[in-house]
Amino acid sequence: MMSVFSRLKTMIEADLHEWLDEKEKKNPIALLNHYLRQCEQEVERVRQLLERQYVLKEQFAREHREAEQMAEKRSKQAGVAAQAGEMELAEFARREQAQYAERAARLKQLLEQTSRELFELEAKYEEMKHKLKDMQMRRMELMGRENAARAHYRIHRVVNGDAGPALAAFADAEVYLDRLEQQVRSDYYRNTIDARIAQLEKQLQEGN
Repeated sequence: MMSVFSRLKTMIEADLHEWLDEKEKKNPIALLNHYLRQCEQEVERVRQLLERQYVLKEQFAREHREAEQMAEKRSKQAGVAAQAGEMELAEFARREQAQYAERAARLKQLLEQTSRELFELEAKYEEMKHKLKDMQMRRMELMGRENAARAHYRIHRVVNGDAGPALAAFADAEVYLDRLEQQVRSDYYRNTIDARIAQLEKQLQEGN
């Protein structure tokens, strides 16, 4: 049964990779956006891990302080019990003091280790953020170049008469405007002639 699932998983992954390759050929910017979203998700996951590391560091620091305080407290109590002649109580306090001291030493090591790891994680996290920002800027640059290339391509089609319906629409508009201008000029001249003839007829009538 597991082998069937393994083969099915392999087939699905192969189909997915083939699909991604085809998408990359058709629209590399879309695939780039997909990769960048994955990177952004990884950066966010690292940020969450860093927050947990900060919390752990604070917990180690708090436990270390409490263990040291208890070790010091039991040491003083052992001294008081010994002075009072309560040897059994003094011995119990000394055992407690030793346990707290051992715990404080272990917690100190863990705190130092956690601090070193936190420093390394912070450095790598900052590096990840810088790389992600660089990739985002690179994407913006590529998108700008793609947009400019598409604009140049469309302008080239229009200017060089390869715009299909768009060019036909321009041609129809030019024909319409030419016809409209001719009609306006014709109406103007016709109205002007009619007005001048009417004026001449009036002048002739007045002269008679």
